[in-house]
This record gives sequence, structure tokens and C-alpha cells, in this order.
Amino acid sequence: MILQGKHKPIYTPHVDTGDFIVVINAERIELTGQKWDDKLYQRHTGYMGGLKEMSYRRLIKRHPELPVREAVRRMLPKTTLGRQMLRKLKIYAGPVHPHEAQQPQELEI
Repeated sequence: MILQGKHKPIYTPHVDTGDFIVVINAERIELTGQKWDDKLYQRHTGYMGGLKEMSYRRLIKRHPELPVREAVRRMLPKTTLGRQMLRKLKIYAGPVHPHEAQQPQELEI
């Protein structure tokens, strides 16, 4: 909602009015049940038979910020505007980020 700008009174669907979002501690996201091994992320290399699958447990070890980015990307519009909104999302695995000069405000979810 905030990335798209729907919380603002000037929201217009065809204009990017959203704010920048900085997500920290992405590696500490918890899942319930057997999702650590059952949840699969798929990608395709472009070659025949090139479908690659990776479990959440393996993906979080390699790229801890990717599950959050994929979840948000799937919620955004599948257009040029959605890709522009996704560029305003900054995700970091740990608590350290280089955006302290912008004085980010904490957002409770």
C-alpha cells in the first residue's frame, strides 16, 4: 500500500505516488509448518528443460532478501509502473543499511 502510494490523498492509479521503503533484517523472517522445505521458488534459464527449483531454506542461505522482494513484486502491478515501484524497495539482510542520512521513519506492520 505504501509503496504504491494508496495511503495518500493524491493517489492516482497511473502515477507513481508511493514512498521509498527500506526493509531490514530480511534474513530473520519466520515461516510456519513445513514451509521451510515445501515452499519452492522456480526460475527458468531460458534453455529447454531449464526449470530450476530451490526450497525456501536453501534460498534464504544464498539470497536472504530475495523472498521478500518476490513477495512484494507479485503484489505490484505487472506493468512498467510496477517495475518502477519495485525500484523504490530497498531490502537488506541485516540491521545495517546506508540510508541513515535520509532519516527513515519506522513503520509498524
